[in-house]
Amino acid sequence: MRSSIHPDPHREGLLLDTYRGELVDRIVRFLPQDGRKEPLPGLHLVRLSSPTNLYHSVFEPAFCVVAQGCKEVWVGNRRFRYDPYHYLIATLGLPAASRVVEASSRRPYLTARLDLDPVVISSILMETGYVPPKRGSSEVSAFDVSLLNLDLLEAVVRLLRLAETPAEAAVLAPLVTREIVFRLLQGEQGSRLRQLAVVNGQRHRVAHAIERIRREFTRPVRVERLAREVGMSVSAFYQRFRAVTGMSPLQFQKRLRLNEARRLMITQDLDAATAALEVGYESPSYFSREYKRLFGAPPATDVQEFRRTWTGGGEEVSRRFQAGRS
Repeated sequence: MRSSIHPDPHREGLLLDTYRGELVDRIVRFLPQDGRKEPLPGLHLVRLSSPTNLYHSVFEPAFCVVAQGCKEVWVGNRRFRYDPYHYLIATLGLPAASRVVEASSRRPYLTARLDLDPVVISSILMETGYVPPKRGSSEVSAFDVSLLNLDLLEAVVRLLRLAETPAEAAVLAPLVTREIVFRLLQGEQGSRLRQLAVVNGQRHRVAHAIERIRREFTRPVRVERLAREVGMSVSAFYQRFRAVTGMSPLQFQKRLRLNEARRLMITQDLDAATAALEVGYESPSYFSREYKRLFGAPPATDVQEFRRTWTGGGEEVSRRFQAGRS
């Protein structure tokens, strides 16, 4: 067992390099070719051999580690970049855009994503005696990137080792997952992760509004109603909503609508006008302008280009929609 009383920076650097190399080897063992795999429930691995264009999707709460390569994620106007030296945490389901910026056939992009379960987080917080903040506490962004330290990386590697031994994983994987969550709570993103437990356990006010918009995204957003429901003034609601999501409530809804319309056109072969109506737009021409502003091309052109690039059929298209999350 390592001693953390007098850490040796040189030895720690060597161990970090060793674990990074093992993480690469184990992901490649699961994915000898490009694709994705879920070797344990909630643990998702991805391999890509070339950089990708900007991809729009809805991230769910997760802890993301890159073994090789580099990725960028945009949430609103905020950009987050992570690589083998940094990890990303997402604590709310938000529309985001992402792209792999470093990948090649010789050094493919390799990543591991662990879904974050609020129940597990809440359980650990209770065991450690955490006291939730008062209602007036400020909000923190739902996304951020931090330095990946040795203890956290080692725990991730041990989880990948267990994925190769199903009999042991059934007993030990939940324990290692709890260790990872515990170490995240002790790290610089602990407040962000604690927010996830508060959000899901106590119906955090901004999270309540986010969930309502996600559930009713085809309906008009009534900001005054949302603010009243969560017991806040309109100005305070706007400020806190933007602090958490990086977007205004209307921008948040727009991203949800456009992402869903794009999915419908690609996976269900709907035309732009029909998809627009399905997600709540009354004007197809206005929808097309908004679509081009977000995705960089009119709906028909964008869908055609997507299908030209990803010709593996409906199953491959569905996988591609999920790949943006890791």
